[in-house]
Amino acid sequence: MRLPSVLTAALLVPLVVWFAQLLGASTRGAWLAAIAAASAPMLTAMTSTFTTSTFEVFDFTAVAYLVARGLLRAEGRAFWWAGAFAGCAFESKYGILIWVIGLAAGLLAAGPRSAFRVRDLWIGAGIAVLIALPNVLWQFVHGFPFLEVMRNDSAGNLTGTPVEFLTDQVVALNIVLLPLWVTGIIAPFVSARLAQFRFLAIAFAVSALLVYATHGKSYYLAGAFPTMFALGAAACTRLPKTVVAIWATLAAANGVLALPFVLPLYSPGRLQYVIERSGFKERPEEVATMGAPLTQIFSYEFGWQELTNEVERIYASLPAADRGKAAIFATRYGEAAAIDVLGQNLPPALSGNNQYYLWGPRGFDGSVVIAVNVDPAQWSQWCDSARVVGSFGASPYVMPRERDRPIVLCRGMHPRLPQLWSRLKFYGI
Repeated sequence: MRLPSVLTAALLVPLVVWFAQLLGASTRGAWLAAIAAASAPMLTAMTSTFTTSTFEVFDFTAVAYLVARGLLRAEGRAFWWAGAFAGCAFESKYGILIWVIGLAAGLLAAGPRSAFRVRDLWIGAGIAVLIALPNVLWQFVHGFPFLEVMRNDSAGNLTGTPVEFLTDQVVALNIVLLPLWVTGIIAPFVSARLAQFRFLAIAFAVSALLVYATHGKSYYLAGAFPTMFALGAAACTRLPKTVVAIWATLAAANGVLALPFVLPLYSPGRLQYVIERSGFKERPEEVATMGAPLTQIFSYEFGWQELTNEVERIYASLPAADRGKAAIFATRYGEAAAIDVLGQNLPPALSGNNQYYLWGPRGFDGSVVIAVNVDPAQWSQWCDSARVVGSFGASPYVMPRERDRPIVLCRGMHPRLPQLWSRLKFYGI
C-alpha cells in the first residue's frame, strides 16, 4: 500500500532536476533543486502514506514542467501529456483545478499568450477534460456532494491569518529553503534571462491566493513549491560552488532533523517525548485535529485495530439470530473503513459520513445495530433499547475525537434505518 507513495517521493527529485535544467539551471543549480525536493518536510509528509494527496505534488510539478517544455521546445506532445497528468490528478483530488487556473492566469497575464493559439495545448486540455468527465458526471448525477463536503470542511479549517498561513509554509517547507522559493517567485520579474517564466511565478501567487481565500489547509499549496524550487535554482545557478554546497548541506541537515516528525522513525513514546522537550508543536490545520498528542499524520494512525477488535467481540457475543440482521454503523468514515479493512467475519460497515452515506443502509432495517462513536442519549430516542456495550480509543496517541468513545447496541430502531437514513447524513471531515 505504501509502495506508490515511496515511488512518488523518489521520482519527484529527478523531475524537479529536469525542470530546473529546462529553466536554465547548471549542474550545481540542479543539485540545489534536488536537495530542495528531497528535504522539504511537507513534501515528504504527503508521500508518507497512501492518500488522495499522495500524487498531488508530483502531478502539479509534472503539469507545470510539461507546459513549460511545450512552450520552450515547441513540443506539442508535451501539452498532451500535461493534459493527461491533469486529468488523472483530478481523479484523485480536485486541487489540480487551482493549479491549472493559476497556470492559465499566468499565461494570460505574462504570456506568451500565443500559447492559446497552439492546437496541441487545446488537445491537451481536451484530454484532461475527457479523463475527468466521468468524475464530473458522477458529481452531477449525485447533486455535487463534493461542494457540500468542501463547504463543511472549510468551515472547520484553521487557515489562520495571512501571517500564520505564510509561517506554516515556511516551517513546513524547510526554513533553509525559504530564500530559494522566494527567489523563484521574484527572479522572473528582475532577470531578463528568466522573464519568459513569469507565468510560473504568477501561477504560484494565484494558487496561493485561491487556497487562502477558500480557507484551504496549508498543504493544499504544497504541489506548487517544487516549481518554485526549480525556478529558484535556475536563478541561483551562478552562485559560487562553495555557497551552493553550504546552502544545500544546511537544507539537507535541516530536512533530516525534521524526518522523525513526518516519517515513523521513532516509537510513539519517543516522538511524544521529543515533541514535548523540543517545544515543537505543529499548528492544527482543522478543528478536528486540535489536541493531537503526536503530529496529526501519526495520531490519525492509532486506535483502528483496537476499534475493530472491540466491534468483533460485540458482534460475536450476539445470538446467532441477531448476527444475521445486525448492522454496524460508524459515525465517521475512518471508523467504518477500519471495520471494513481490518475486520474479520463482519458485515459491511455503514456510515452517514461522505461516500458511505451514498452507499445507503445496504438492506439493513435497524432491528439490531452496533453503533460506533454515537451519542447514547440521541440513540436512545431512536431505539426501543440502547445501551453502551463497549468503548474504544484507550491509546494515549489517538485523536481526541476518537478517544474513549462509546459503542452502543441498539435494538428496535424507530423509524426504521432506511427511513432514518437521511438524518444520519454528514458530508465533511
